[in-house]
Amino acid sequence: MMNTTAWIFWALLSAVFAALTAIFAKIGIQGVDSDFATLIRTVVILFALAAFVWMTGKWVNPLTLSGKTLSFLILSGLATGASWVCYFRALKIGEASKVAPVDKLSVVLVAIFAFVFLAERPSPGAWLGIAMVGAGVVVIALNS
Repeated sequence: MMNTTAWIFWALLSAVFAALTAIFAKIGIQGVDSDFATLIRTVVILFALAAFVWMTGKWVNPLTLSGKTLSFLILSGLATGASWVCYFRALKIGEASKVAPVDKLSVVLVAIFAFVFLAERPSPGAWLGIAMVGAGVVVIALNS
């Protein structure tokens, strides 16, 4: 698979796993606090990723990373944790078929943030698609 299209494969797998995450989480949080459920999920991810990184020989000493890299990875981790806590709370009280699409408003926000902070310039067609995602989220949210 060429590097120029490999991202599509991994992005599609990410979407499949994200969809399964919503379904498994909705079933799993019944009868348990959503924050505690998020903790269990996080511990599982920690062990699974640690095993994966170790088995594939990708472990490096994190202290050898630059301060900028570490800082932004820490910020990313904090944002991920906040996202998961909010997502699980929303799943606890809402329907997975509505929570997950609204969560995908992140697609619109990523495009805006990437434009502002990373100087990325999506094509007009891409902006149309991004706007359609946003409109879809509004339709789902208003028809709850």
